[in-house]
Amino acid sequence: MRYFCLPLIAVSVAFAAPQPVHTESGLISGVPVAGGTITAYKGVPFATAPVGALRWKAPQAPAKWAGVRAADHFGANCIQTIVEEKKPWTHEFMAHGEVSEDCLFLNIWTPSQVSSRARPVFVYLHGGANTEGSGSVAAYDGEGLAGKGVVMITVNYRLGVFGFLSHPELTRESGHNSSGNYALLDQIAALRWVRDNIGAFGGDPSRVTVAGQSAGAADIALLTVSPLAKGLFQREILESGGATFGGAGKMLVAQEADGVKFADAKGAHSLAELRALSWKDLFAPIQGGPRFGPVIDGYVLPASPIVAFAAGTENDVPTLAGYNADESGASPKGTPEANDAARDKQRLSTLAWASARGATAKTNSYIYYWDHTLPGPDAAQYGAFHTSEVPYVLNTLGKSDRAFTGQDRQIADTLSSYWANFAANGDPNGKGLPHWPTVREQPAMVMELGDHTAAIPAGHGKIIAAQ
Repeated sequence: MRYFCLPLIAVSVAFAAPQPVHTESGLISGVPVAGGTITAYKGVPFATAPVGALRWKAPQAPAKWAGVRAADHFGANCIQTIVEEKKPWTHEFMAHGEVSEDCLFLNIWTPSQVSSRARPVFVYLHGGANTEGSGSVAAYDGEGLAGKGVVMITVNYRLGVFGFLSHPELTRESGHNSSGNYALLDQIAALRWVRDNIGAFGGDPSRVTVAGQSAGAADIALLTVSPLAKGLFQREILESGGATFGGAGKMLVAQEADGVKFADAKGAHSLAELRALSWKDLFAPIQGGPRFGPVIDGYVLPASPIVAFAAGTENDVPTLAGYNADESGASPKGTPEANDAARDKQRLSTLAWASARGATAKTNSYIYYWDHTLPGPDAAQYGAFHTSEVPYVLNTLGKSDRAFTGQDRQIADTLSSYWANFAANGDPNGKGLPHWPTVREQPAMVMELGDHTAAIPAGHGKIIAAQ
C-alpha cells in the first residue's frame, strides 16, 4: 500500500489531458505518469549547450525551436564518471546513461488535475560533491511530491572542472572580473527559467522552494548569499550540507593560480587552447592536481556565507535543515561514546548555525535529525547514512527494489508531507503531523525524524525519543 496525505491545495475533480505547454523557447509536450494523475516533462533545456566558445561562460538562453518538442526522456548527464554503485550508495542513488557537455536540462513533474490556485514549486539540486550526480537519478523522481500537490523540478548543472574552473583569462573576458562558479550560474539560470516559465505548468513562481542534499545543499547555502539569486526562491531546504553556513573553498586569486597550473598540466598555454581540448582530455585526472569548487569571486559570491549573514545581506527565506545519524563521524560500527559525541556535535553545531542565522534573519528555521536505517543487505553496516533520507522526504520508495515495509512507507508519507507543506507555506507543520517547532520556539530542541517523530533535546548524549 502507498500512503498519501490529502492534497494540500483544493483542486477540481477533472483531469486535463497533457497538452503542449508554451515556454519562452517553444512548445513542449509531456508524458502521463502515475496512472495519468501526473504529467512529466523530461530533458527540457534551460540553457544553450555550454560547448566550444561557451565552455566556462555563464549559461545562455536556450535557442527557440519550431513545432512541439517531445519532453519524453531525460537529457544527458553532465560530465562525470558513471558507476553502477558505490557503497553505501546503490543503483537508485547514482546517475546512469550518457554524459555530455550538452547537459543543461531540467525535468518537471506536475499534477494533471486542473487547480483553482497555482501550486507550490519545489526545485531539487542533486548531491555528489559537485563532481557527479544528475537530475535523472531515480531517488529524485518527481512523482512522489507531485502526488502531494507540488510542481517538482530536478536540475542538471556543470560539474568539476567544467563547473568551477577559474583562470586569469576567464576572469578578464567575463565582464565581471570573475571566473569559476559556472555551476552556481547554471543553478541560477534554472531558477530564472522557473520564474519565467513555471506558471504554464501550474506552478506559482512566488512560492519556489530550492532544496538539495550534500553538495546540492552546500550550493544552496551559497545561493542564499548570492545577489544574483535574490528573489528567485522563497524557501530553502538543506539536507546534510550547508547547514553550518556552507563555504566557498578559496578566494579567486588562489583558484586562478590553480587554474593556470591545471592548464599547464594539460599542455594548454592559453584559454583558446584549453577550449580546443576535448572534454575527455580535460576530464582525465591529473595526479595531485587541484580540485575546483565554489569560489569567492566578487560577483556570484561577493563574500562567504558567514560574512554575509553577519552583515545581514543574505537572501532571508525560511530554512529547513538537518543531518543524519550515521554521518559526520558516526556509524553503526562506531563505539557508542564516539557516536554519541559525533551526533551531539552535529545537532548542537546545526543549532548554533541557526542561532547565528537568527541574529540577522527574520524568517524561521526548522532543524531535523534523521535516524532511520535504510533497509538493505548492508543496513547493519551503514544505518542512517549520508543520503539515506532522500527516498523518504521525496516519497520515492517505489523507485527502489529495497524491501521496504509498511513502517517505511508511513515514514515516507510523514516526511514528504512535511517537505510538501514547507514548499506550500514555508512551515512544515500540517494537519495530522506531530508539531515541528521553530528554533525560536524551542531553541534547544531538534525534530527527530525516522523511527520516531518528535522534538528532542539537541545534546544530551544518546538520544532516547519521548514516548
